[in-house]
Amino acid sequence: MTESEVRKLLRQIKEQDSQNAFRDFYNITYDRLFRIAYYYVKKEEWSQEIVLDVFLKLWKQRSTLLEVRNIEDYCFILVKNASLNYLEKESKHTAIESDALPEPQEQNCSPEESLISEELFALYVKALDRLPERCREIFIRIREEKQSYAQVADELGISTKTVDAQLQKAVSRLKEIISHADIN
Repeated sequence: MTESEVRKLLRQIKEQDSQNAFRDFYNITYDRLFRIAYYYVKKEEWSQEIVLDVFLKLWKQRSTLLEVRNIEDYCFILVKNASLNYLEKESKHTAIESDALPEPQEQNCSPEESLISEELFALYVKALDRLPERCREIFIRIREEKQSYAQVADELGISTKTVDAQLQKAVSRLKEIISHADIN
């Protein structure tokens, strides 16, 4: 969906208090926001809860959403912050015995490196969203969900050669999109 189409939905949400336009906005952005939340919390149920909370917040702010310069980045930041807050809240409420904790790992990552990593992840999510739907689905199933070519082919009712071709197409398009991105 283009930026102008998203702006049109935001205008409908604001001016007409349109639940249908908000539902359309939800449908086109949910998967991306879910992936962002999952990147941080690593649990499906928590990710769903976080994204639904963010959409509730967006609905409450619907009259001001049109004023947001880049709604995509705004939603990314909302989900990232909500995910980090959720992790902090869960860590306080979860009683874990100290011997059950994993050994701490050294973090040799500076704040700058951490920021760059988050910016690259945001760029990856945006690029992934720009892939054709079938291409994106195959890429996510194989690269993120670690499904086999045969399993994806069977579930989608296509050949493994088609899966391979779609995956190669996704990888080359992602490389192209990311290489042409304006990274400051």
